[in-house]
Amino acid sequence: MSVRELVVLGTASQVPTRHRNHNGYLLRWDGEGILFDPGEGTQRQMLRAGVAAHDLNRLCVTHFHGDHSLGLAGVIQRINLDQVPHEVTAHYPASGQRFFDRLRYATAYRETVRLAEAPVAADGTLAVTPSYTLEARRLSHPVESYGYRLIEPDGRRMLPERLAAHGIKGPDVGVLQREGRLGDVTLAEVSEVRRGQRFAFVMDTRLCEGVHALAEGCDLLVIESTFLDEDERLAVEHGHLTAGQAAAVARDAGVRHLVLTHFSQRYPEPEEFERQARAAGFTGELTVAYDLQRVPVPKRR
Repeated sequence: MSVRELVVLGTASQVPTRHRNHNGYLLRWDGEGILFDPGEGTQRQMLRAGVAAHDLNRLCVTHFHGDHSLGLAGVIQRINLDQVPHEVTAHYPASGQRFFDRLRYATAYRETVRLAEAPVAADGTLAVTPSYTLEARRLSHPVESYGYRLIEPDGRRMLPERLAAHGIKGPDVGVLQREGRLGDVTLAEVSEVRRGQRFAFVMDTRLCEGVHALAEGCDLLVIESTFLDEDERLAVEHGHLTAGQAAAVARDAGVRHLVLTHFSQRYPEPEEFERQARAAGFTGELTVAYDLQRVPVPKRR
């Protein structure tokens, strides 16, 4: 059975707290696992969340600030220690190659796994698989930063009433799906387009074109909301979003489920983030993330 869910490993911003680890987010997408922004402590959070090194197929780093990348060293070494049997691919800003190299070889260890390096140098498509296309878009932060977007290919939904009208049933339905035609009946006549699901991961950034492009039409959007609205000046100065800004992006993009995360230590209680997100007019499903939480990708429309 396929599983599509977000496993939240950490939700703090620059400074971890007693209740919030540094960043770390695993997207389970059918049989693959994509780990985003592993900060310090990610390896231990994986253990607590029941996530194994064998679950990882891609590592996606938005930028090379410590709270988004210092966990890479431990995660990469754990992948090798556990001798993960498949290739793992790492995506990260090309301008930070020296930081990736330092983290990859921070200490001595035995390399047993092929880790493919696929640095990101511009907006565009990073990978195409049968299950999804992975894209990147440039964000606005003091260091080069990219957000990631995963798009499932559109499929087709069979329409029982049209199948019945043409007398198609049983194994013939499968033949029609595979071959696109059964006698004089085409697949398009008895089915409709089933829109593929969309997921986006947007971390440290000011409002910019990339934020809106990544969020557009998402079923699940994970986005930073480091500051509350009254501290918008600080957000702009340091290259971040407020809760209201993040929610307004989701509102305008038609996001179905919004996940707010990456909270400054200055705010001990999360309730105000939800209130401000609702005040910004977002009416979809809303999660103010906490560590070790699981958030399912919404069912198809």
